[in-house]
Amino acid sequence: MTIKAVVFDVGECLVDETREYGTWADWLGVPRHTFVAQFGAVIAQGRDYRETFQVFQPGFDLYKEREKRADAGRPEHFGEEDLYPDVRTAFAQLRADGLWLAIAGNQTVRAGAILRELFTGDVDLIGTSDDWGASKPDPAFFERVAAVVPAESDEILYVGDRLDNDVLPAARAGMQTALIRRGPWGWIQQYDPAAAESTFRIDSLAELPELIATFNAGAS
Repeated sequence: MTIKAVVFDVGECLVDETREYGTWADWLGVPRHTFVAQFGAVIAQGRDYRETFQVFQPGFDLYKEREKRADAGRPEHFGEEDLYPDVRTAFAQLRADGLWLAIAGNQTVRAGAILRELFTGDVDLIGTSDDWGASKPDPAFFERVAAVVPAESDEILYVGDRLDNDVLPAARAGMQTALIRRGPWGWIQQYDPAAAESTFRIDSLAELPELIATFNAGAS
């Protein structure tokens, strides 16, 4: 068993969402530090992050509010400047090492279009929950990943910042996993005993090429 493919989550794995959290606070009309504090509290309590919005606006519908933002000329957006600095070099090295690469996360159709513009030619496939009609941590999402990746499930490494949405459901689907410690979930969940279930625990994507090479050498 060797790792032949690497699949990446999006938010706080590839994309620093600091700016986006800030624009949601602005949209709700609350101070940014207040929104971020409440966001962290919700995560620490093991609740769905979407409950954060309910605190400030009961009955908040994230899907509808995304459309309202777009109609108002303030759509959710991220660009090259929001990518973590290790993304491009890590992708280049993993490609050079002969690994098949994909990006797959809980993202809208709009976000999927942005990802395809940012990573044209850098990865072999980009898939989103809106594309597939299944969202993490639903097993159907990871079944779709396994179906589109040209490798066996245990030859796929799924990389993400969350235990609940990324590492644990990917592991249940038979995949190898890497938990990256960055973003709210990465830092808050790092001491959860379940973190030990990940194949790798990393602080940077730059660590992956050597870790995968060592893993594969030990498996051969």
